[in-house]
Amino acid sequence: MAKQKIADQFVDILARAGVKRLYGVVGDSLNPIVDAVRRNAAIDWVHVRHEETAAFAAGAEAQITGKLTACAGSCGPGNLHLINGLYDAHRSMAPVLALASHIPSGEIGLGYFQETHPERLFGECSHYCELISTPKQMPRLLHTAIQHAVGRRGVSVVSLPGDIADQPAPDKATEIALVTSRPTVRPGDAELDRLVAMIDKAERVTLFCGSGTAGAHAEVMEFAGRIKSPVGHALRGKEWIQYDNPYDVGMSGLLGYGAAYEATHECDLLILLGTDFPYNAFLPQDVTIAQIDVRPENLGRRSRLDLAVWGDVKETLRCLIPRVRRKEDRRFLDKMLKKHTGALEGVVKAYTRKVDKHLPIHPEFVASVVDELADEEAVFTVDTGMCNVWAARYLTPNGRRRIIGSFSHGSMANALPMAIGAQFTDRGRQVVALAGDGGFSMLMGDFLTLVGDDLPVKVVLFNNSSLGMVELEMMVAGLPSYGTATKNPDFAAVARACGAYGIRVEKPKQLAGALKDAFRHKGPALVDIVTDPHALSIPPKISAEMVTGFALSASKIVLEGGVGRMLQMARSNLRNVPRP
Repeated sequence: MAKQKIADQFVDILARAGVKRLYGVVGDSLNPIVDAVRRNAAIDWVHVRHEETAAFAAGAEAQITGKLTACAGSCGPGNLHLINGLYDAHRSMAPVLALASHIPSGEIGLGYFQETHPERLFGECSHYCELISTPKQMPRLLHTAIQHAVGRRGVSVVSLPGDIADQPAPDKATEIALVTSRPTVRPGDAELDRLVAMIDKAERVTLFCGSGTAGAHAEVMEFAGRIKSPVGHALRGKEWIQYDNPYDVGMSGLLGYGAAYEATHECDLLILLGTDFPYNAFLPQDVTIAQIDVRPENLGRRSRLDLAVWGDVKETLRCLIPRVRRKEDRRFLDKMLKKHTGALEGVVKAYTRKVDKHLPIHPEFVASVVDELADEEAVFTVDTGMCNVWAARYLTPNGRRRIIGSFSHGSMANALPMAIGAQFTDRGRQVVALAGDGGFSMLMGDFLTLVGDDLPVKVVLFNNSSLGMVELEMMVAGLPSYGTATKNPDFAAVARACGAYGIRVEKPKQLAGALKDAFRHKGPALVDIVTDPHALSIPPKISAEMVTGFALSASKIVLEGGVGRMLQMARSNLRNVPRP
């Protein structure tokens, strides 16, 4: 029997940690690893066309499953391509192990062909990044990397020279038990007592929720009902907290809508639940604020805090609910619910007149039809830019759907690669990529990955021949748009040339039929929809300093648009408000 090599040991450990796929592009320094994968029935090699796609796909799979995933790049330029997707995975708290293969170990530091230094390059987008320089470091170093990725929820990078990977594994390698799940974190009694006292004293409490409320929907609803609190959310909290929520007052932030802004500013106690909401200009300055987060480094870095509570949201609320005094006065809650419904009524009016006849097609109309036709358990992957706007306002969560995107890192071109990773988790689950023409064309080569692996991803392409969000930023800053227009091909024809289903939509009456046909198609499909590049409305009074990147300093609303079925939900909630 042939002696096991380092590459075999590496792949065995990944498989034992639950990794099902290794996304990447083959290359000479990766050959020992790729061959080890070929011979290991527990793990598959997924060949993508660009390593950035590999990292995005691994990050998306990790977000869908909550389990460790992996990607790989060959030495130098190969693994360097991973970096953008790894930044996104790391900032999204997705447990990803990245293999950055390296040049021959004896050549490191001598300016060899394709030489880079992965342990330096990936340090900022990982919890752990180390070089395996001798066979004796395996398997302990890889185990340590896995524990960092799983335990701290983020990226670990292992750099492995190809010649080391091809060497025999040491005899009697130490077997280390792998931890592949995380514990709950409970605050101390003193912190809980202080928070209970603050809540009992406050007359008007608002909850503002982020992605840290995942899995805690029932606890948030019970808590909000007990203290009669409106519940707002950030974009990453939408899928976890908006559905079945009788206390919903919408979303705050640049893409916000409804009464979330008012609810966070008119309360006398604001509780931030599992959110690292970056736009501090939207947070109040004269309100008592408490924050609950499982990551202590997040506490207080966005706003002044009166109380920092280190704990995961679900466990902390379980401790709080029986301790806090039940409030009977719901005047503040009812006032915010009415404001929320009124705000939604106002923005909907502009997008309900003849939208089914408007040319070019309103992108809001596209998003609303997609939301209605998509499966109840669909996974939506969303490009950065204007697709974020349509997803925030039109996709309706229900506790079974997932909505993922580059919501923290803000990278272009993420929707298609993320859809690849999401679809690999379950070929029978509908995956819909909401892609902009700019983002899609940036990594368009990996549409071939859908065809090559027969992944039934449905790409809904918002084709406005413009980098719409960048154009908006220029307009807000008082600058003429420049460099934002794009000359696009018929993307549906491109899809057909690749061997996929492709259809182009230029008239609103064609839209529903085209989407139904694409969604019914068994394999990959692309719907190229020509949308209005001027669909976005901007309030008349706005100054250049209001927008720098995505931070507002002087206005709570920059974008106005429809809000899909959210108005229906708000009206339903309002009917439950007791009448005097």
